[in-house]
Amino acid sequence: MGLVGESGCGKSTLARAVLRLIEPTEGEVLLQGKPIIGLSPAALRSLRAEAQMVFQDPFASLNPRMSVRDLITEPARIAGRIRPQEARDLVVDLLGKVGLEPGVADRYPHQFSGGQRQRLCIARALSVQPALIVADEPVSALDVSVARQVTDLMADVLAREGMALLFISHDMAVVERVSHRIAVMQAGRIVETGPTAQVLANPAHPYARRLLAAVPVPDPARRHCPRATLPLLPEPPALLRPAPAPRPHGRGGAVPPGSG
Repeated sequence: MGLVGESGCGKSTLARAVLRLIEPTEGEVLLQGKPIIGLSPAALRSLRAEAQMVFQDPFASLNPRMSVRDLITEPARIAGRIRPQEARDLVVDLLGKVGLEPGVADRYPHQFSGGQRQRLCIARALSVQPALIVADEPVSALDVSVARQVTDLMADVLAREGMALLFISHDMAVVERVSHRIAVMQAGRIVETGPTAQVLANPAHPYARRLLAAVPVPDPARRHCPRATLPLLPEPPALLRPAPAPRPHGRGGAVPPGSG
């Protein structure tokens, strides 16, 4: 599932709510058919391994003091999925899945490029064989060619492993390569959803049409072609709470004008 929308519309908030990294104020989240809203920390801990996250910044999400060997096996160790003697085989297997050589296991994050670090983040998420991976803008900090390699890798690995993917991005072109279905978010609400080909070929909501119209077309022959005029969008609902009422000055209430 690809989740698209402009910056600030609530995509990352939704991702964190799905994983209960923040507490939703209402609604329901089912993981492997089990409701996770309202579970105690102890009950939730056993389900944590079923859903993993790949963050936007691959350098900030990797501990610079840990070697690759420890980084990518950490979730499996925390979840109790491997014994110490199995860690070496797991490292070799995970690095192979993301296209890295086993010899890099003793290196540290600063010794890798941005694309390689994101591959390490994917390997770390795969270490517990989760049912769901949430990828929050995983290629927005990468060059276009590197981003293409990472998205192709994610699609290939997840297809082989049989995992679900929630792929979050503001770039329609990137989401198209990875997702079977698309959900379009505007101001915290899903305004359109459906199979990728259907939504991209015939978007029903005006906001989805505008997102598609903003995707650049790599065709010099169409460079000067006028864009279709799209209707104005209705004003989206406010995302911020109303400003609080002004607080009175002094102890006795508001200060009268001219009183200093």
